[in-house]
Amino acid sequence: MEQKHNFKPSAAFIGASWAALLIGVTAYLIGLWNAEMELNEKGYYFTVLMFGLFSAISVQKSIRDQMEGIPVTNLYYGISWFTTILSVVLLTVGLWNADLLRSEKGFYAMSFVLSLFASIAVQKNTRDMRIAELDDSFKSQPFVHHHHDGSRHE
Repeated sequence: MEQKHNFKPSAAFIGASWAALLIGVTAYLIGLWNAEMELNEKGYYFTVLMFGLFSAISVQKSIRDQMEGIPVTNLYYGISWFTTILSVVLLTVGLWNADLLRSEKGFYAMSFVLSLFASIAVQKNTRDMRIAELDDSFKSQPFVHHHHDGSRHE
């Protein structure tokens, strides 16, 4: 007998995930907006954040696809991990060499990590909600039994 799992996340977890994502991204962007750095530096940190968010979501999706038996090429899976790690390395190198106070560097690092983690949670919740919706719609349909000869019995 196949065991069914309830993938539907709680409203509290969905809210907390979205709040963490919004807080992390908003704090990071407000920090950039108010930073006394050149526009090209601000663009670098903004791009690293967007690159990191997309990469982290891509890793989560790839792992989830594999868990659910959806084919994922090793190339895409590897690129997803590589770009996620690269985004962290790029932020680290950028902050290491930046002319910022250590507290500012820590602020950017923490808001970046919070944003990446929260983006994974939001993507997971989105996927879980979709599975729960599909499962609910499947359960609400009348049972239809197909016979070997092509006829149906409801």
